[in-house]
Amino acid sequence: MNTSDVTRETFAELGLKRLRVHELTDSAICDDVLTELRDALSARFRRKDQRQKADQYLQGLLFAEGRKSIRNIAAHVGGAGAEQSLHHFISSSTWDWRPIRADLAAYVERAGAPRAWVVRSLHIPKAGEHTVGVDRLFAPRLGHMFRGQQAFGLWFASQEMSVPVNWRLLLTEQWVTDHERRARAEVPQEAGRETPEECAVAVALDTARNWNVTRRPVLLDLRGSAVRPTLARLARARVPVVGRIGASCRLTVADQALPGFGAGPLPAQQIMESTKGLRRPVHWLDPARRNTSQTSLASVVRVSLLDPQAGRQRPMLLLGEWRDPQRPPARLWLTDLMNAPVAPLLRLTKLTRRVHRDFTETGEEVGLRDFVGRSYRGWHRHITLASAAHAAVVLSTDGLGLEHVA
Repeated sequence: MNTSDVTRETFAELGLKRLRVHELTDSAICDDVLTELRDALSARFRRKDQRQKADQYLQGLLFAEGRKSIRNIAAHVGGAGAEQSLHHFISSSTWDWRPIRADLAAYVERAGAPRAWVVRSLHIPKAGEHTVGVDRLFAPRLGHMFRGQQAFGLWFASQEMSVPVNWRLLLTEQWVTDHERRARAEVPQEAGRETPEECAVAVALDTARNWNVTRRPVLLDLRGSAVRPTLARLARARVPVVGRIGASCRLTVADQALPGFGAGPLPAQQIMESTKGLRRPVHWLDPARRNTSQTSLASVVRVSLLDPQAGRQRPMLLLGEWRDPQRPPARLWLTDLMNAPVAPLLRLTKLTRRVHRDFTETGEEVGLRDFVGRSYRGWHRHITLASAAHAAVVLSTDGLGLEHVA
C-alpha cells in the first residue's frame, strides 16, 4: 500500500538530481520558523539537558554532512564526546515521542494550513537482522521483495507544503512472536502484528482520535488491500477518506440514470468506461513539477459499497481520471466526500504528488531513513525529530531541494 504516483522507482528516486540539505546555509532556514518550532516542541522535554540534546540533534539533522546517523550528527555538533550522550538521548532516555508529534502537528496545522492527511509508506533497506522490524517485505513501488523495515507516515499536506507528523512501524509475525527479539529491541507490549493495510489505517486513526487537530480527508492507496473493511474502520471513526482503488474493485452503480444501474457489483474500470460521456477537463497544478499547469479528463459517478459489519450499502463517489482519452482511466479513487465537485476532488488527490516531492527533496535529506540502531524507541525518537527538521525546511523554503533533470 502506498500513495505514490510512481509505480516503479529505485530508492535513489530515478530521474532526479539531489541537492543536499546540509548544503543549505543557516539563512535558508528561516530563523522565525526554527525558533517557533523549537518553542513548540521544547516544553515536552522536562529537563534542560534534554532540551539541549534535542536542539543539537535537530541542528545535526539539518546541517550534518552525509547520512544522518548519530555518529555524523555528533561529529557536526560536538565531536566524539557528544556521540555517547546523543545515543543515550535517542535510544535510552525517558522522553516520550508521542506528545512531541502532537505538538508538531499542531504547529504545522497553524503554519501550513493542510487540506488533507496523506498516508505514505516508507521502505528502509537494512542488511542486518537485529534492527527492529527488519524482515523480508514486499515494496509495491519497487515491484519486488526487499530486506528492511516498512513504516507508514501520516503527512499534513497542502498545495504549498507537506510534513510527516505521525508514524507507525510495521511489525511482522516473527517480531511479534519472538520474545527474545522483542525484549532486545524493547518493543512495548501493546505493539502487535499488523498487515500493511491495518498499519496504514492505524496511523490515521491514532492521529484522529488522540490529537487536538482538525480532521481532514485521508488520502491512501487501497490497491491490493481489503477495501471494504479498511473503509469501514475509517467510517466508524468518522474520518473522511479518499482511497485509490484498482480497476477490478467491484462497486454498485447508484444512479439509476446511468449504465450499469441494477446490474449488481461491477468492476470500477467498467463503470467509468461506460460513463465516459460525463468526463470534463480539469486543470490542476502539479506539485511534483514545481506547480506546472496540467489538464486531465475526469468524472464522478455515485456508487455504493457493501459495509460488511453494518450489513448495508454505503454511498460513495467513484472518481476517474484520464490522461489519455483513448485509454482506460489512469487512476480511480473512491471517496465518502459525497458533495465534492469533480474538479476540487481531483486536485485533492494530487496532494499525494506533493508528499512524494517533499519526501524526495527534503525527507530523505533530513534522515527519515537514516536511523542506525536496534531500538524501537530509538527509531521512533529519531524519526520524530527528523520530521521536525523536515518541517523546518519546507516551511522555511517552500520545499527548496531537488530540481528535476530535463
